[in-house]
Amino acid sequence: MEINQLHSWQVSTREAARIQVDLREKVLLQSENNFESIQTIAAADVSSHKSENVLYAAVVIMQFSPLKFIDSYWEIAPAQFPYVPGYLSFREAPVIVEIFKKISHPPDVLLCDGQGIAHPRGLGLASHLGLFLDLPTIGCAKSVLVGNYEEPGPSKGDQSPLIYQGRQVGVALRTRSHVKPIFISCGHKIGLSEAIRIILHVSPRYRIPEPLRIAHQMVNEIRVKNQK
Repeated sequence: MEINQLHSWQVSTREAARIQVDLREKVLLQSENNFESIQTIAAADVSSHKSENVLYAAVVIMQFSPLKFIDSYWEIAPAQFPYVPGYLSFREAPVIVEIFKKISHPPDVLLCDGQGIAHPRGLGLASHLGLFLDLPTIGCAKSVLVGNYEEPGPSKGDQSPLIYQGRQVGVALRTRSHVKPIFISCGHKIGLSEAIRIILHVSPRYRIPEPLRIAHQMVNEIRVKNQK
């Protein structure tokens, strides 16, 4: 698939911050397609070990309804950017973009293990990838980067707004009853209500949405295998 090469990845943190501020103006927070039109959904995850500068990345593609595995792709690459909170996309997005160059039929939606607009400068991994790939993207994080929220109710589907600087940037969403919520924020080309509906649909059993859960297992298996 074609990639929008919006900038170089070889930048300083100061340049990265400027890029984030510039690109956040291009993020679209409205859904292009409705829920019923979604045929495929993908998830991207990246794993690394603290003692080495290598990234292990995977993209899993699944049929949306019924939820069923279709294919997976993976890549191993050296990290070109240090681990700095708030700049995760400059470390992880390049290797994910390389994977998408191998994918001939892009998915309808991409889930990312990271933030969308719930980010200090409004451009987390999901938003950054959405702009590069021109895909609807959703940030699915296990912890909060910015903002405050009240604990949602105990049942699956319960949610509470994630507020940052007086603006709602996502939700704390209970994807399984009586377990910790996950934090959903729009990445690109999607509205929040649609993003929540999609996440609940692809979380039939576990706290982590199924495509992301499979991608996470895959990158860890690749990392362990290649470290031996």
